[in-house]
Amino acid sequence: MRVRRVREQLIGGMPESLATRARAGRERGIDELAAEILERLRPQLRQSELVEKAMGRQALALLAMLDAACIGADELAQTAAEEFRKHPDYAVITSFPGLADLTGARVLAEIGDDRDRFADDRALKAYAGSAPITRASGKVTSITHRRIKNDRLAAVGWVWATYAYINPGPAQDHYRRRRDHGDRHAAALRHLFNKMLGQLHHCLQTRQTFDPIKAF
Repeated sequence: MRVRRVREQLIGGMPESLATRARAGRERGIDELAAEILERLRPQLRQSELVEKAMGRQALALLAMLDAACIGADELAQTAAEEFRKHPDYAVITSFPGLADLTGARVLAEIGDDRDRFADDRALKAYAGSAPITRASGKVTSITHRRIKNDRLAAVGWVWATYAYINPGPAQDHYRRRRDHGDRHAAALRHLFNKMLGQLHHCLQTRQTFDPIKAF
């Protein structure tokens, strides 16, 4: 593997005429030269024994920190999921495609469980940054997405919409329609998130679970 890497670097650093011949198959001596360079460099890549021991200890310490962070993240995720399952909105939120224990908990954490917090679904969409902004100046009208928003809700909304559209169903069909309409991937996902967020607001207000037939 290392010889092949050195060989590729040799070809890349050749004059154009030699590189062209090498790419055409005339590679006489390239493999041997790559092996020779690697063999001569190998002693130079080593450090003194004391330095190598110190670097090894440092690598082990970093791995231990990474292990601790991963364990902490797993425990936090498990605890958050367990507490979310006890919430009265759990059944409504997780009935939506793309919302499971962790993504649903993140959505609930950002929108809260005070149903009077947002006057209507438009207010919630603006808060999440999924609702577009229409600006008009003279004869020119532009539609752009919001940049001032709850970034955490927007981030989990991207995950939510992604999981919803990759699975067959009405959400995927809606995404495909937006793409056929001319939207790029990000715009189509944002449109899907915007639509499902309005549906979530309605279901939470009326205490209904998600119905794909009514929703789409």
